[in-house]
Amino acid sequence: MIAGLVLAAGAGTRMGMPKALVADDSGPWLPRAVSALAEGGCDTVTVVLGAAVEAAAALVPGVTVVVAEDWADGMGSSLRAGLLALDASAEAVVVTLVDLPDVGAPVIARLLAQDVDATTLARAAYDGKPGHPVVIGRHHVAGVIAAATGDKGARDYLAVHDHRLVECGDLATGHDVDAR
Repeated sequence: MIAGLVLAAGAGTRMGMPKALVADDSGPWLPRAVSALAEGGCDTVTVVLGAAVEAAAALVPGVTVVVAEDWADGMGSSLRAGLLALDASAEAVVVTLVDLPDVGAPVIARLLAQDVDATTLARAAYDGKPGHPVVIGRHHVAGVIAAATGDKGARDYLAVHDHRLVECGDLATGHDVDAR
């Protein structure tokens, strides 16, 4: 089983609203991220929320929601909360961010087309530059949880562990949108 995890807890202060509530001409970002994971091949999808929990959860009815109580401490808190809530039977988890609106199902499918198992550690790359989503095999989850602090998420863990870069620049820009 491959799990999908959307990190969407942030207040979005630079955006003027919680990131989970942002929409553009193509619609709300949160349901789009959930759909990308599901349509890209994840068997389950969990969303991590913090700011505006009720309003954001209403955008994704039927999806498992985890509340990161300490979400204001940064992405590391959200990542830890999400990883701790995952079903232990998941072979791997695909972690994406809500503020990557052009990262769709084709990117997820390409990441999962690689040999994914409990030892996998991989991330999307855009024109050779590492980005999100990140695939974390079950054997790496405890290490990522331990390393996820502040606003770093899995960055420190990935910096010291070999991981595969999967080029996706032909499918998306992978740009993290930080302002409306």
